[in-house]
Amino acid sequence: MRHCVNCCIQLLPDGVHKQQADCGEGPHHGHQACPTCKGENKILFRVDSKQMNLLAVLEVRTEGNENWGGFLRFKKGKRCSLVFGLIIMTLVMASYILSGAHQELLISSPFHYGGFPSNPSLMDSENPSDTKEHHHQSSVNNISYVKDYPSIKLIINSITARIEFTTRQLPDLEDLKKQELHMFSVIPNKFLPNSKSPCWYEEFSGRNTTDPYLTNSYVLYSKRFRSTFDALRKAFWGHLAHAHGKHFRLRCLPHFYIIGQPKCGTTDLYDRLRLHPEVKFSAIKEPHWWTRKRFGIVRLRDGLRDRYPVEDYLDLFDLAAHQIHQGLQASSAKEQSKMNTIIIGEASASTMWDNNAWMFFYDNSTDGEPPFLTQDFIHAFQPNAKLIVMLRDPVERLYSDYLYFASSNKSADDFHEKVTEALQLFENCMLDYSLRACVYNNTLNNAMPVRLQVGLYAVYLLDWLSVFDKQQFLILRLEDHASNVKYTMHKVFQFLNLGPLSEKQEALMTKSPASNARRPEDRNLGPMWPITQQILRDFYRPFNARLAQVLADEAFAWKTT
Repeated sequence: MRHCVNCCIQLLPDGVHKQQADCGEGPHHGHQACPTCKGENKILFRVDSKQMNLLAVLEVRTEGNENWGGFLRFKKGKRCSLVFGLIIMTLVMASYILSGAHQELLISSPFHYGGFPSNPSLMDSENPSDTKEHHHQSSVNNISYVKDYPSIKLIINSITARIEFTTRQLPDLEDLKKQELHMFSVIPNKFLPNSKSPCWYEEFSGRNTTDPYLTNSYVLYSKRFRSTFDALRKAFWGHLAHAHGKHFRLRCLPHFYIIGQPKCGTTDLYDRLRLHPEVKFSAIKEPHWWTRKRFGIVRLRDGLRDRYPVEDYLDLFDLAAHQIHQGLQASSAKEQSKMNTIIIGEASASTMWDNNAWMFFYDNSTDGEPPFLTQDFIHAFQPNAKLIVMLRDPVERLYSDYLYFASSNKSADDFHEKVTEALQLFENCMLDYSLRACVYNNTLNNAMPVRLQVGLYAVYLLDWLSVFDKQQFLILRLEDHASNVKYTMHKVFQFLNLGPLSEKQEALMTKSPASNARRPEDRNLGPMWPITQQILRDFYRPFNARLAQVLADEAFAWKTT
């Protein structure tokens, strides 16, 4: 007769510990192995049905029955107490390990990261002792990431070796019309000659009891726009033209577009520019119609809704159209001249880069590249449109984008991990597809934990330059705008042929604080890790070099910022 003293304990997901075999003197006849432990004298821990190799197996080796003579002299209660105490202690240790940051023992990663939950920034509220400890933790974490740099550098080198800026094949006008039959039926080929903005009159068949915005999708899907449309509704009937017993309304498209990029100062530029008396923007700052709403996308993760017709987009410019209409109908030449200087603008920061919807609607793709881009349609209607682009060091843009859009657990630590994951995903795409196909790949863009692709400015700009002339663009840098607001605003005025401002107007425009600046809680997180910054600089370098070459300005290489 021998006694089985093996204990196999399983850690269940709900924290309940199940004892698989008897802990004590379980009699077994002959020399049979313990049925649960199958001949091995061990304490085995499992988590989510996966055996843990670290601090998870506690083995008790037996040399023979004679080695247990001392133990057999203990009473049953004491022996079980000893084993039970050992089990409890081990469970506490395992629980502590499993509850650690990122659950390092359970989550596999292609790189080896240090699992330090501390934030690398120095908080204003920290006392000297906290600061000292925090600095030590940050240094250790940084060293861990530096060790991973050679592996990440291989990924970046792989991407760089496959970069090829090819010229895209432009679609025919007839192909564009087939894709957007309704849009081409609403927007005419020619506009009024005496208006700076592209405007035209269309017949309005409704009666004075008709709500012109009853079916507008911007009103239906967003409560915050309803007050805006209430104001438009009150002014609507007073700004109709009448001829031959019919009513006509003035319709307008923007004269210029601020097309990008996000987290590059477009909101600040918009807020300052709309203070100019000759500039009128859409009723909603960022309609996102060309890139999203016309496809029925509000948030891509929510799926597709009904497509917003072009009439809903045109409604957003009614307030500006009313003022232009006043000028066109004015009896005095002075009043006409004043109103005819008005230009309309639109400032959706997605216009330059977001073509994620093409995969759902265009099935005639070549090698994964979209057959139609947003700029193809804008150019079809407005070949003379003016385009303003505000850019920023793509490394800093990405970190700002992360801080703005991430909802929880934000830290330089988390940002570093997301960057490395995004780089891996991008490289995987580049192994099989062209640069353009990967940049416009909706599946890839949704999978990447940070919007790495938005900072590839050269790819987007080259595609825009394939349909628009370079003279139609004003490319600005946020760094220049931040250091000299007055200078950049004057460049915008000149580009749009706007009249001069009074000293009071100019002071109001240039001295107001920056809009959409980083939130205090995000500033407290501090900068990204230096090693993360280096990784991103390596990745964006060839794209920045190409951008600087296209614009003939080395400042856009962001070698120093």
